[in-house]
This record gives sequence, C-alpha cells and structure tokens, in this order.
Amino acid sequence: MSKKFVIVGAGLCGTLLALRLAQRGYEVDVFERRPDMRKADISAGRSINLALSDRGLLALERVGLKNDILPLTIPMLGREIHTISGETHSMPYSGRENEWINSISRGGLNKLLLDKAEETGRIRLHFETECIQADFDRSTIQIQHLRSKTPSFMDAEVVFGTDGSASAIRQAMLQASARLRFDFSITYLTTGYKELEIPAGPDNAFQLKKNALHIWPRKGFMMIALPNLDGSFTVTLFLPMEGDISFKALKEDQDIHNFMQEYFPDMIPMMPDFMEDFTSNPTSSLGTVKCFPWQVGGKFLLLGDAAHAVVPFYGQGMNASFEDVGALDRLIDVYDGDWQMILPAFERERKPNADAIADLAVENESEMRAATADPVFQLKRRIELHLEQNYPDYFSKYSMVTFREDLSYHEAMVKGRKQDDFLMQVARQAGQFEKVNIEDVIQTIQTLM
Repeated sequence: MSKKFVIVGAGLCGTLLALRLAQRGYEVDVFERRPDMRKADISAGRSINLALSDRGLLALERVGLKNDILPLTIPMLGREIHTISGETHSMPYSGRENEWINSISRGGLNKLLLDKAEETGRIRLHFETECIQADFDRSTIQIQHLRSKTPSFMDAEVVFGTDGSASAIRQAMLQASARLRFDFSITYLTTGYKELEIPAGPDNAFQLKKNALHIWPRKGFMMIALPNLDGSFTVTLFLPMEGDISFKALKEDQDIHNFMQEYFPDMIPMMPDFMEDFTSNPTSSLGTVKCFPWQVGGKFLLLGDAAHAVVPFYGQGMNASFEDVGALDRLIDVYDGDWQMILPAFERERKPNADAIADLAVENESEMRAATADPVFQLKRRIELHLEQNYPDYFSKYSMVTFREDLSYHEAMVKGRKQDDFLMQVARQAGQFEKVNIEDVIQTIQTLM
C-alpha cells in the first residue's frame, strides 16, 4: 500500500491513530513539537492522572493493546468522599459488578503507545519538530526542527491534526476561517488547577484507600486524588483563579498553610512536601474547545483535543479521543478507504458527541465539588445504585456515559439528564431511602426512556 499519512502530534490520540493506520498497512510520519518523553521529562507539573474507562479500552482492544495496558492501571471502584472533619464515605460508580474506571499515568500510557508504534516499522517519529504552516490546496504542511530551524515540506494522502488544545493545524484553519467558514471557541472556567502529591507510605504502602478516586468537596472548590502504581497519589487542587478563596489569594507560605489547615487538615500529615509542590508547580487553566468544521476537503482532519478539548471532570477526555480513533477506523471499512467520504462522515458522526461530553464535563464540576456532599444527591445516588443492582436494564447517566460504549455521548446525555431531573425530584421529596417507591420509580424511568 503506497498511501502515506502525516500526523501532527504524538500524544495519546496521535500515537494510537498512527498505530492503527500502520496496522492497516499505511506509512505514517508523526511530528511532535516536544522532545521524546521516553528520554526527557516533559510533564512540568501538569500531568493530571487519567481515568481510563470502557470507551477507551474498546479502542485499545481494537489495536490489540488492552492486555498490555491493564497492568498499568489501578481500578477505582467509586468515589471516596472526605469531609473537613476527616470522615469518609464511599459512593460506588455502579451498582453492577465489573464496572469501574481505571487510574493510569498519562506519561506511562503515552510511552507504551510510542514503543508499540515504533515496533510496527511503518511509523517514523520526528520529535522537536513543529508544524508552522498548512497548505489546504496542496495537502502539505511545512515543518521545522526546533534546533536547526530548517523548514521543509511534507505532502500526504491525509494530514491529521492530533496536536492538542493548542493545535497548529486548527490554528491554520482559523487563519483561513473566512474561506473555510471555520467557527472556533475556547471557554475557560473560572477554576484553575495545581498538581500536588501524596507520596507512598512505608514499604510503598498506600496512605489512602487504594481502589478509589478520592474527593475533598468544598462547595466552591475541591481536591481529588488518584492512585499510582508506586503507592503514591496524584493530587489535583481545583480552585478559583481569583476571589477571596483562590489561587491569586494564596500568595505567601503562611496563606497556603492556613488554607490547607482550614479546608484539608487530614491531608497535611500525608503531604510532607505540599508547600514545595504548591510553590513550584504551575497553576494552569481549564478550558473547553469547540470548533467546526473538523476537516478540509477530505485531506485534513482534526481529532482528539485539537477538535474538542474538554475539562477533566467527567474523566472522558482521553476516552473520547480514543473513541475518535475507533470511529475513524470503522469508517475506513464503511467507505472502503475513500478518504473523501470518510472525513466528512467522521465529523458528522463525532461533532454532536464531542459537544455532548464537553457540556457534561462542565456540569460535572459542580457535582464533584459540591453535590457529592449534598444529602439529596447522596440519596439520589443510593437510589441509582439500588436500581442498577436490581434492574439490569437500568443505567444511570454516569453509567451510560462511562460504561455503555454502545451508546453515543449525545444519547447518554439526553437520556441521562431526563433521569437525573426525575431522580433528584424523587430524592428531594422522599428525604430518605425507605420512603422511595422503587417500583413507581422504575416504571416512570422506563416511560421517560
């Protein structure tokens, strides 16, 4: 097969795409602006742990890597909620067995994908090389090595932009927006984030429950912690960028210490280096990217964060990007390799779903930082778990999004919102589980669906 493809961006989406194209027999060049992460640390305090769930696992299974990836993961069976007083309670993700999400290191997963890509012999990886221009008429990109500054041109059957939320390919589309009728928006949350760490205890013991995603909800802000294989936890503080309680207000060491002592006192003994982490790690923004079209002339295509970056509060950013690769792979068969048909079909199918998970992720921020501590929400979750345990055909909104890869994100959003509105009303009126008429509830839900 003589067709050659160019991928800009060697992150998770780009390497998975390259691997699948190579498995199909295509020749692939991948250009990445950053150094090779297998040889240089490029995390810079921004490596939010990822939650790998069924949609992502299905895409990895498609390329034969599921069994390679699972040893790198830690199952998280539910949320472990931490109150200011130090009490904890568990909120399972599902009422069914074998439904959980998996904590995985972004870097560890990306390195494995890079190794597997190189092993194909059909993928050429070019690091420290950036895309500086795209010619949509000639199907070429201009690339430049960061050290030599020598530009060169690459042509291809198709150019894929998988270069993240600051995509160079998307920027080229934006520069040609009048011609392409290209719409673009990036919407920032008032919340930012900073990464901290809970190190492993003696003998690499976990200082918190291992198989859980830990949340310290504090209404207007929160911390979360995800387990790592070495016994540590990656901790992320989500806090307003400005205001009385904000990153901007935490200027001095004493301010930071007082903040931790007031809102997260149980974490201080577990985080001996929290002050150093806080002052040395960057404070980063959180934004949602939406744009359209994603493709130009059947020759250029945006995938992953380049097309639809989302905030991390539904744990679906990577999963949605991997699902992109799976959808594209399926469409190659549907249209028998006709890329003039494949690319428009891909954007028609994926755009509504990308918008849906983007909106759900923003909504879930308020649930994680506030609703998880709300007795009405807790009762609603108890009702959902009971329904999932006793009615196999019932799935909560969270389960539809996370564990039902046979449902599109858009369908899961529409159905899930209907259920959520109804169940919150039931929980609010009942006040306690014993007063809920489960038979009436399930009949009403079946009607709604």
